[in-house]
Amino acid sequence: MPFAEQIILPSAPHPPAYELTVVAPAFNEAANMAPLVERVRRALEGIEWQLIIVDDNSPDGTAEAAKALAALDSRVVCLRRIGRRGLAGAVIEGVMASAAPFVAVIDADLQHDETLLPKMLAALRDGGADLAIGSRYVETGSAEAGLSRTRQAGSRLATWLAGLALKAKVSDPVSGFFMIRREKVEAVAPRLSTQGFKILFDIIASQPAPLGIVELPYSFAQRQSGESKMGGLVVMDYLGLVLARVSGNLISPRALLFFIVGASGLVVNLAVWWLGRRLGLSFAIAQTVAGVVAMTSNFLINNQITYRDRRLKGLRLLTGYLRFCALCGVGLIANVAVGDLIFRVLKIGWLASIAGALFGAVWNYVSTSLAVW
Repeated sequence: MPFAEQIILPSAPHPPAYELTVVAPAFNEAANMAPLVERVRRALEGIEWQLIIVDDNSPDGTAEAAKALAALDSRVVCLRRIGRRGLAGAVIEGVMASAAPFVAVIDADLQHDETLLPKMLAALRDGGADLAIGSRYVETGSAEAGLSRTRQAGSRLATWLAGLALKAKVSDPVSGFFMIRREKVEAVAPRLSTQGFKILFDIIASQPAPLGIVELPYSFAQRQSGESKMGGLVVMDYLGLVLARVSGNLISPRALLFFIVGASGLVVNLAVWWLGRRLGLSFAIAQTVAGVVAMTSNFLINNQITYRDRRLKGLRLLTGYLRFCALCGVGLIANVAVGDLIFRVLKIGWLASIAGALFGAVWNYVSTSLAVW
């Protein structure tokens, strides 16, 4: 008898074992594990809850600390990811591992107010909302304690940028503290970016129909231990994500990052070409040298930024570069040929150089995205 026919279904439906799953992405948060579990336990008394700690293979023993707590409380689960990094991807995997009707996302750094969780749940369960956001920018909410002035300004800018892509009016679309009906995330999960930190923005922007949203104020607390993950790469990821959503998802965030890096290669291409011409090289030779230098620059920057979740190291970096050069060889030939043709016709060197570089860039992305990383 086939296995499926041996399954005995219950005679009457039963409520889910957990009503709420709290997903806590973590990296180097070992010291915060015990306080986090205790805070969630106190805040959700009387509610059937589960806490999934998603650790990106932290070197400080975060997974070990989380598993020690899980051994004492079956409601605590540690999902340790190997070879994958990033808050967005961690949140998605945590949500996909849940069977509860509602899922919340909270940072493991203890900067979010866990006492707001029951109010969020009530808004979804009783108020009929789809998404409850812990907002730093409504009513009595505040970000002053947990963010420096520079990061406050950056958060405001990120919120403004999000408004360009979102149809919904939300005061804090880049909040990392929210609760949502699990089905709403699962419906758009294949379209979500696993890179970056602003998963809430991506979830809202990817919905086919507007969500019912409520925002609840909270004060963003100071970090207890560990260090912030915010940095230049996170900003680049976010800009790529916003541009992708503004374009209606016609271009992926990774492709946009690749072309942003390509723009830097264009600057390198022009600079080297200009120097070559000043040294007396013919256009074709100057363009060839410029193309090789720009190609090398693009490879190194893309390996560091665009494909950092698949970053090549050691011998793989060398072999990857050789594959990159081989695949870009066709693009370089087209770069030189197109540029030289336009130069012969229009006699405008800078325009010819740009045209050749852009033509080669399209081939570079299509080929290397498939075969190098």
